[in-house]
Amino acid sequence: MQLEETREALNKFAKYVVQQSRSNLTKSDKNVSKELYNSLGYDLNVSKNSFSLSLLMEDYGMFQDKGVKGKTSSAKAPNSPFQFGSGTGKKGGLTNGIDKWVRRRRFQFRDKKGRFMSYQSTAFLITRSIYNKGIKPSMFFTKPFEKAFKGLNEELIQAYALDVQKFMETTIKDNFKK
Repeated sequence: MQLEETREALNKFAKYVVQQSRSNLTKSDKNVSKELYNSLGYDLNVSKNSFSLSLLMEDYGMFQDKGVKGKTSSAKAPNSPFQFGSGTGKKGGLTNGIDKWVRRRRFQFRDKKGRFMSYQSTAFLITRSIYNKGIKPSMFFTKPFEKAFKGLNEELIQAYALDVQKFMETTIKDNFKK
């Protein structure tokens, strides 16, 4: 049985989620390096008896989406499953990421005398603040996924029913021709 209608329904769902997620990243100004934006995609496999759909993104995309509780405060992301200082993350990942972000944006703080601080010092101060206070959830991926998922069940049932109907029609025609 060829699941063409089912494939089309899942393709439509995945394309919508990816397109809206990319749009949300751009609108919320979280698209500096375009790494996360370009990594958004999906992998759809449909075979005779089954199908699978995987939505893809860079690992740090989940932290941007769900937020991260800080080491000393969880006020920014109280419902996040992630927390700084838990010992499960990659060491130095936040520092390296913020350093690259500061350099791309050409962003530097000033000291008390009005002189620009180095990129490294600016990145350190921002990293320390994020580590302690956390990252606010952006929901760039969750919102479009949940919106599209609400209608997916009915659409998938209808698509699968059409596929079964086509299969039955083809089977009956083939058997009665003999």
